[in-house]
Amino acid sequence: MFDVLLIGGGVSGMSCALVLGSAKNKPFATDKKIGIIAHQKNSNLQEAIINNAYGITPGKLGADLLSESIQHLSETYPHISQIPEEKVLKIESKFTSSSCTEFSVITNKNTYKTKTIVVGIGSANTFDIEGLMNFLTPHQKALPEKKRIQLKNTDHKVAEGIYVIGTLAGWRSQVAIAAGSGAAVATDILTLWNNGIQTHAHDSIR
Repeated sequence: MFDVLLIGGGVSGMSCALVLGSAKNKPFATDKKIGIIAHQKNSNLQEAIINNAYGITPGKLGADLLSESIQHLSETYPHISQIPEEKVLKIESKFTSSSCTEFSVITNKNTYKTKTIVVGIGSANTFDIEGLMNFLTPHQKALPEKKRIQLKNTDHKVAEGIYVIGTLAGWRSQVAIAAGSGAAVATDILTLWNNGIQTHAHDSIR
């Protein structure tokens, strides 16, 4: 059983994972089990050259950034479980009389249980995860002819226990925006774990 399972290993997903991972020494996060289904094959970064993102050396290839982010997460926060080369096909919810208690995330290879889901797999209209299709709506910040989609959400929250990040949340396709979206949801989850007390995760040289 994961406390949170991220779907998608692009910019927003990896950014969310890194911020969640960095909170590992906070009392409310030490026992949390975090996983990421780090599928990167369909990421828009595969063909990108990045010149205009804060903190990234100009000329960085998107494909290199993707592979480096996997290594970064693995080396810096090894307690986060990385699940490579699996595609999510279906999400099932288990309800009590009042709320959803857990989710089953079904891939082409395995089934995983989790309390919270974060979805960040891009806004292409080929999106086909069963269990989330009723949340689809045309993308609010993309050209209509591109036929992009997003998941309906309020401040990244789709439904209780389900968050969406990056372009699939309705944001424009920019590396900096996607990274910020993932980080924002990570701090929302940390705040939830901290009994609603506003929370962030910073490191310091002091």
